[in-house]
Amino acid sequence: MNNSQPIESNELLKDFNICTQLKYTGQLKVRDSQGRSWNFYYQLGQIVWATGGTHPYRRWLRYIAQHCPDLDTNSIEYRAEDILVDAWDYRLLENLYATQKITQEQITHIAESTIAELLFDIAQQTKLSSLSVDRNQQLILKSPLTATNGNIFLKQMQEFWHNWKEAGLVDFSPYLAPVLRKPDQLQRRVSPVVYKNLERLINGKYTLWDLAAKMKQNVLSITRSLLLYIQQGIVDLIEVPDLRIPTNQVNKIYPVTEIKRENPPLIVCVDDSIQVCKMLERIITSHGMRFIGIQNPVQALPMLIENKPDLIFLDLMMPVVNGYEVCNQLRRISCFAKTPVVILTGSDGVFDRVRSKVFGATEFVTKPVDKNKIIAIVDKYLQPASQVDNLSNLAFSY
Repeated sequence: MNNSQPIESNELLKDFNICTQLKYTGQLKVRDSQGRSWNFYYQLGQIVWATGGTHPYRRWLRYIAQHCPDLDTNSIEYRAEDILVDAWDYRLLENLYATQKITQEQITHIAESTIAELLFDIAQQTKLSSLSVDRNQQLILKSPLTATNGNIFLKQMQEFWHNWKEAGLVDFSPYLAPVLRKPDQLQRRVSPVVYKNLERLINGKYTLWDLAAKMKQNVLSITRSLLLYIQQGIVDLIEVPDLRIPTNQVNKIYPVTEIKRENPPLIVCVDDSIQVCKMLERIITSHGMRFIGIQNPVQALPMLIENKPDLIFLDLMMPVVNGYEVCNQLRRISCFAKTPVVILTGSDGVFDRVRSKVFGATEFVTKPVDKNKIIAIVDKYLQPASQVDNLSNLAFSY
């Protein structure tokens, strides 16, 4: 963040205040130049929920564990119709409330923690000059279960950010995970009991936010206590990905009509056309495979990282972010280095084909979608050789 300009002068604060003053209902979306986004949902001028930012699923699980300790997270059902909506994390809370697994008071605590964290994320990770703000009154949360005064959270965020800077932590993100690099040096400095606990927790798996929740302390206190060890190279801070939503339960809403597999492949289509996504869904699921359709290209990358599909169909021409950009970003991520990426486009030009290859695409398929071409590509990249001939001869309808 540009520390030379105080956050009090940020135009973003005015947008939040305007939403409160006008008793705004709808979504307030904050974006930066690197493609990150934070979404705040208002109801009559009060913030009812916030989503997006860094590690959305890890954050959701963290606050579930913190505020709903009696809830068995392994029993939570993740249906595609729930996790593919804009405020998927709130939808899951609604489902848990409807089945009486959590209370309205617990939802309020989770919402307050989430809103506060996202505001701090904006304060630390964005540059004031690169922020953009959009309002969308079409995206609202119907019958929200909680509501909070946004001005209170803005004041808390400013105070928290001030304390974070005063502690010398400006360059440290709480989304980083501490890992022990020099255990022998740490062992000489602390008691055996403290060392045992630190060795168990400082393993590169838990972010500073996660550690604060596990240890029931403020993230500022946790980070400040590790600062000396970080500066001396005893502890290092590393980037970690978001946790993955368990997609093994997503296929429950998709009937398997022909082929049953113990571990069916997951195929994702990123296309702003809902018709294309629905057609591919029918083709893919009728052959016993799992499918996720993503219509919002801005949300594509984090959702792909969460779900790690076996094959990706990617539309070339989309608003805000085009297929070239998404493909290029995917190839920079190690887990997608070899994932088949098939470009979908209405153009059959040589230039588009060549450019797609340059950006890392595996195949190039023209629209309209043809079911035989789609299955042929799936067979080519995902099916064992012994199954290709049998599968290609199967007749199916949708």
